[in-house]
Amino acid sequence: MKPNEKSRGGRPWSFDRDEAVETAMRLFWRSGYEGVSIGDLTKEIGVAPPSLYAAFGSKAGLYREALDRYEEKFGSLDLCSVEKAPSLAEAVRTLLKGAVRAVTRPDRDGGCMISSGMIACHPDHAALARDAAARRDAMRERIAMALAPFATKGEARRLGRYLSAVLQGISIQARDGAAPIELQEIVEDVVSGIEARLHRDGRRR
Repeated sequence: MKPNEKSRGGRPWSFDRDEAVETAMRLFWRSGYEGVSIGDLTKEIGVAPPSLYAAFGSKAGLYREALDRYEEKFGSLDLCSVEKAPSLAEAVRTLLKGAVRAVTRPDRDGGCMISSGMIACHPDHAALARDAAARRDAMRERIAMALAPFATKGEARRLGRYLSAVLQGISIQARDGAAPIELQEIVEDVVSGIEARLHRDGRRR
């Protein structure tokens, strides 16, 4: 237990709250929200259900904290490198290659917890699904902003949506066991299409 961590009643937690969020993140990442039960969480964290509810309010509350942890540690895209690319095609290549590396690391579960999280769920979990969709919307907007130096505002927004769809597909295929080299072929096909369109439009970048 970490020092000074206390429950709502002022007493110290009987478990390490930070490690609990980390453990929950791994479970939810691997099996999805509905694939993880309270029993799974309490068993892996090593805590009784009342303590879990006291700390996080609900399973949904813990899931949101797990998503926050994932975004903080693994979910951010290397948009600085994208913005520094010499051309639009290279910016797209940089973005997608980084995503492939992120979702196929052998020391992690496959796929992206944000891209493929809560795509389908029970109606009781609609609020969590909306939260996941909002996170994906925010990611799409960040991509569009990173592409702004290479395109008009309308083009950047359109590309942001297109590349977000590609990223979701890459995430799902990674979860299904696609090898990095196979996903890299998708990257090159996307880049080739963008280069062809730029050539058609008479643009160099």
